[in-house]
Amino acid sequence: MRTLTLATLAAATVCLAGCMTVGPDYHRPDVQVPATWRIDMHEAEEVVNTAWWEQFDDPVLNDLIQTALRENLDVRIAAARVDQFIGVLRAARSQGLPQINYGANVSRNRTSQVGMPPLPPTLDPVFDLYQGVLSASWQIDLFGRVRRLTEAAQAQVYASVQAQRGVVLSLVTGVATSYITLRGLDRQLEIAQATANNFGETLRIFELRERDGLVSETELSQVRSQYKLAQSTIPVIEQQIAIVENGMSVLLGRNPGPIPRGKSVSELVLPLVPADLPSTLLERRPDILQAEQNLIAANANVGATRALYYPSISLTGALGSISTAFGDFLSGPAQAWSLAAGVAGPIFTSGAIGGQVQSAEAQKRQAELIYVQSVLGAFNDTNNALISSQKTIEQTALQQERVNALREYARLSSLKYEDGLIGYLEVLVSENDLFSAELSLANLQASRYNQVISVYQAMGGGWVDIAASLAPVSRIDERK
Repeated sequence: MRTLTLATLAAATVCLAGCMTVGPDYHRPDVQVPATWRIDMHEAEEVVNTAWWEQFDDPVLNDLIQTALRENLDVRIAAARVDQFIGVLRAARSQGLPQINYGANVSRNRTSQVGMPPLPPTLDPVFDLYQGVLSASWQIDLFGRVRRLTEAAQAQVYASVQAQRGVVLSLVTGVATSYITLRGLDRQLEIAQATANNFGETLRIFELRERDGLVSETELSQVRSQYKLAQSTIPVIEQQIAIVENGMSVLLGRNPGPIPRGKSVSELVLPLVPADLPSTLLERRPDILQAEQNLIAANANVGATRALYYPSISLTGALGSISTAFGDFLSGPAQAWSLAAGVAGPIFTSGAIGGQVQSAEAQKRQAELIYVQSVLGAFNDTNNALISSQKTIEQTALQQERVNALREYARLSSLKYEDGLIGYLEVLVSENDLFSAELSLANLQASRYNQVISVYQAMGGGWVDIAASLAPVSRIDERK
């Protein structure tokens, strides 16, 4: 009869399990999405889902990005973090499944001869005790607490995957931006060295003319100042190159050192500027997806904490043997077993559960606000990147025209000086203006590429998954 009662209770709890889940179900917050960007970019809608770095047509850059994806330590850390949350998910799921354990014990004991009741003088107070047991337990998830914990753990896994995608996004754009910046600095160094060489040759000629009394010492000092100005620019640019190379080395997972070069900044192909609807950012930007998964986890934790108000039901059983003689350990008389069903719940906790619920609800509100903030930040980043990209392209074209004009101005000034029509000061001004303009143009040429990279970074897209396929994966993925 007792066995029938326990069996009936077990069947009833199994039927009820899964019928009720405490707490709110998740619904994505309503966010006002702009219909279009502030700038019209419509010629390359599908480019956002391609390996855009290959559009630069520089094999060296492609190799550097592949190396970074394989060796970068942040990517490896992110992959390990995914494994960590997968383990948390497995542990959370196990709470709703039966648990089977075993135990064995052998002991040497002595009992009191004068206890209650006293031990007869004919019995030996010293004895051995052999015990072995196989136990099973199952906590019935009647009110869905384990299901909510599992839901939260699953969301944390997805959030960690999006965090890994975010690392990949930052890594690829970081390597590409650093490489373009490096090639721009290389071009500036070439300009500074060529200008210094030209000014040095001019200085040599003026020193000879000053010796022959053809030019004044003032003009010689002006030329020498011009030469030293160009020379002083070289170590500054070399310092910047070394700093960028060292930063790239860290991204590549190696000690600081030189970085290989491919095409010059003027030979690189400008990638197409991607364009897409603002609403698609909600479906592909890693930071937005991560924020949403964190919100899902926080929402599930609210239900898990509210379930603490409800009773927990458990079934336990044990089967084993207990004997004072090893020879009788596995015999029928030594057998022992038990079956039990238990229920436990709170009556008065002095606000302990209420405090946990309040904390979980506050965390959910924070997660919701962080999600909305991430969406607004994504729209802001993308609008800024699109505007900056277009305006930098326009600025580069204008700066090229300015360089062309200054180059002609410097040529004509030099001819007028040779004809004795003007003093060397005007030549000096024209050549210094040209030198400064050429350095600015090289910087803008690199910035023009980097602004397009910023658009790809702001928009996210399928290219992140393409890049992530080249990076280390979690061990759970390797087993698939």
